Amino acid sequence: MIHLGKWQDAIGDVDVDALICDPPYSAKTHASCTACALEGARDTENRRAIDYAHWTPEDCHDFVKSWHPRVSGWIILLTDHINANHLADALLQQGRYVFAPLPYVAIGSRVRLTGDGPSSWTCWIVVARPKNKEYSNWGTLPGAYALPPGFSERMAVVGGKPLWLMEQLVRDYSRPGDLVCDPCMGAGTTGVACLATGREFVGAEMDQDTFEIARKRLAAGHTAPLFAEE
Repeated sequence: MIHLGKWQDAIGDVDVDALICDPPYSAKTHASCTACALEGARDTENRRAIDYAHWTPEDCHDFVKSWHPRVSGWIILLTDHINANHLADALLQQGRYVFAPLPYVAIGSRVRLTGDGPSSWTCWIVVARPKNKEYSNWGTLPGAYALPPGFSERMAVVGGKPLWLMEQLVRDYSRPGDLVCDPCMGAGTTGVACLATGREFVGAEMDQDTFEIARKRLAAGHTAPLFAEE
């Protein structure tokens, strides 16, 4: 089930088995992506301007504080290197067991246009679980996620993640039949991944146009990339 609106209003009282989410990044990352877009670069989907607000440290803490008591299992959050620290701190404060952030590597995804240093090919995945026997016996999981060689996919919306990645995360951090939540669902890729892997899904998106993309994808039961019209 998906909802149009801010997650606080739409699904602020929902209990779920797992939370897998790609929320807004820090002010620095948003400003960098927007600056590149203004320069006219069109080599990757990340060169389109970000049209939604970044998350502050307070946003990170408020998000975790709200969801911690309502997620019985894993909390998986994709983010940048700045908010990874804030989200990890917030999860630790709520009593979760927090692992070192996992790298998600997409080679060639972000080119350093100014030529003054290394490009940014990595996002970070903050992983946290409850401190109980069930989840401490979950099993060994990947220490990184890297897109397969030659992989190419234009995201349906700015900031979106590949279906390949979200399917891997859904498989690794939930079980078939679980209810998985994405409170910042964007174009619904986490939901599509859940449909493809036998999970239930609940999500929220506050932008009307983006919500419509997600609604159409999920209604059609897509298990392959669906791109927004240019």
